[in-house]
Amino acid sequence: MISNYTDLITTAQTQAEPQRLLFVFCRAELPDEASEQEKTAFQNGEGGALNPVICVDKPLSEARDFEALVAESRHTGQVWDVLFVAAMSGRGGSMPSTDEAQQPLTMMVESIRLGHLGNYLPLDASGEAISLG
Repeated sequence: MISNYTDLITTAQTQAEPQRLLFVFCRAELPDEASEQEKTAFQNGEGGALNPVICVDKPLSEARDFEALVAESRHTGQVWDVLFVAAMSGRGGSMPSTDEAQQPLTMMVESIRLGHLGNYLPLDASGEAISLG
């Protein structure tokens, strides 16, 4: 069971093939057509829509330090609330390239926009797994 970023890295390191991690940083936003009830819930930290604001892929070797990843994301100037992570396995001992990760990363962004979140690990800004339900 993966309950935080450290668990994710530990699990990825035990895989037989090299891993490339896909990251989508999202900001929680309230849709323009939100009801008063939805607005109140959002002010209390519930509900809203997740809008992808940053996406990046990294080989496992460059993604071991969560604090460094967060610091790098902050340099973009984008504010985010939830980070979604997925892993791509290599083949034959070779790491997937950034070019190979582009289509899966694009599909991940679109899935998140559509609210299909089940295939990704959601983390908060401290690297703890969160439940989005």
